[in-house]
Amino acid sequence: MFNGLIREIAVVKSYTNNILRLKADFKPNLGDSIAVNGACLSVIEIFDDGFSVELSLESRKHIATENLKGKVHIEPAMKLGDRIDGHLVQGHIDAIGEVCKISQNENGVDIFIKLPQEIMKFMANKGSVCVDGVSLTVNEVLQNTIKLTIIPITFKESLFCDFKIGRRVNIESDMMARYIARQIEFKKELTWEKVDNFLSLY
Repeated sequence: MFNGLIREIAVVKSYTNNILRLKADFKPNLGDSIAVNGACLSVIEIFDDGFSVELSLESRKHIATENLKGKVHIEPAMKLGDRIDGHLVQGHIDAIGEVCKISQNENGVDIFIKLPQEIMKFMANKGSVCVDGVSLTVNEVLQNTIKLTIIPITFKESLFCDFKIGRRVNIESDMMARYIARQIEFKKELTWEKVDNFLSLY
């Protein structure tokens, strides 16, 4: 389990034969879980200047592997008792989104990300989403796109400052939204409108 708060921006030394070698100050232990651009991976080797993780076929099928070069976001798994400053993130990528618009606003940057239709049901205004490992608030849900506003400190301390239109990004939807949607599939008579009405009572 993760927080969606980036511990460090690591440098990719190599990515060959499904092994990703990273240069980083953070020192994990063998077998530790590390989120790399939001994907939970296991540490298989440790070096003086970093560590390696291995990507399974399942991981490679569901993440934007073309971004495993240059720099990547990393976050170690949470410990019991840690503060949760972002939101609870599992490191399980739901889909790959695509940056389709970037615009400057008064004191931040708006990034619009096009998503596959099958995960739009998990998006909600002011809900949570994880983009390349970063916990963010969804500012607006459009037909097949979400709008995110990146505040200056996040823009400075993450790779968002390097994002370009067309970049593919790893998306993990809110865990609670996924569980609720799954339950609704078993209860066809329950609609999102009924859920909203029920929640409004509290």
